[in-house]
Amino acid sequence: MRLYLLALNPTDSVTDGFLPAAARLGIEVTVLTDRPDSYAGLDVLACDVRDFRDVVSRISRHHRPDGIFTNSDHLQTQAALAASYFGLPGKDWRAALRCKDKAEMRRQLAASGLDAVWSAEISSPVALDAPYPCVVKPREGVASEDVVLVGGPEELVARSEEIFARRPGSVLVVEEYLPGELYTLETLGDGHILHVLGGFHTEVSPPPFFIEERMTFVPAHPEPVVEQVLAQLDALGVGFGICHTEFVVHEGRARIIEVNYRAIGDQCDLLLARLLGVPLFEHVLQVHLGARLPGDLGVRRDGAARLDYPCADREGTLVSAPEAIELDVDGVHLTYRPLRPVGTTHPLYRTNRDYLGVLRATGTDQATVDRVSAEFLAARRWEIEA
Repeated sequence: MRLYLLALNPTDSVTDGFLPAAARLGIEVTVLTDRPDSYAGLDVLACDVRDFRDVVSRISRHHRPDGIFTNSDHLQTQAALAASYFGLPGKDWRAALRCKDKAEMRRQLAASGLDAVWSAEISSPVALDAPYPCVVKPREGVASEDVVLVGGPEELVARSEEIFARRPGSVLVVEEYLPGELYTLETLGDGHILHVLGGFHTEVSPPPFFIEERMTFVPAHPEPVVEQVLAQLDALGVGFGICHTEFVVHEGRARIIEVNYRAIGDQCDLLLARLLGVPLFEHVLQVHLGARLPGDLGVRRDGAARLDYPCADREGTLVSAPEAIELDVDGVHLTYRPLRPVGTTHPLYRTNRDYLGVLRATGTDQATVDRVSAEFLAARRWEIEA
């Protein structure tokens, strides 16, 4: 079977997750990308993957597809439209668009009667009469890039001026700040059945920015919380393939922050596959090739895990940092991977581009996982010189 995979820059999810899974399944993969030099050694077609018309044309001139898939935030609508054109299984392109466009997501949820969040779109700096504090973010942004909390109209103008300078021609969403603890819900569906895989409790940096610094695995959220989130996902039309949803819980009420209609990134998906004990990446690909999911995935629920992301706290050159390592300590399996090479110089981004590395820890007891992770991080140093 031939699968066309739409991609921009290489990610751990694709390189270490989906491509090895495709090889294990014996699937022929052709990568469609606007960065062909980044995928050396693979069957690659150069393509303007942000334009669904070019995607359709490029595939039509190549081979008949059995499946079309992407794990990119930016390409879900294009992949869904291309799959629909060829009569293949895929996401509803309208649902993909609602998830990508944060303003449209808010409108859809409000129309459903499930949640109403004050929000507005701006294409230039403006002092809105809004229920401050508010969150400002790009309408189609990802990874907390240019997401910032503002306390009043003057700060809104100042912050939006900064963002528009970095993103000329973009549209920003300004929405009321939703209080509560931040969590994720990870789901996998085939259009007929939807499995809840679990989720994470997310710890972010202090305001005004929202950098994810630690993710602690939650095997099962409270049922009323899950029901609320699933109802909102249903209203958006989400139910095919894998999905990563971020939400807050405040006084028992679950409210969606954003929906990423793809696998959770930053190596959380790699940890999840190991922790749950299921061929997660294979399941995702098979769904996009027309397979039905089993009624019971055989997911393990006895695991404990967390991920830590050591972050740069200043601009400069990384002069020393730990090397990659994998080891077992007191029944906890640790995997550390550097994300920024020693010797490279970077500004302070205030996003996940400030990550210096990622530590994945899995075990069976959360307290032990937490202790071993903390000890590992405390024993290592990341040094940045201005």
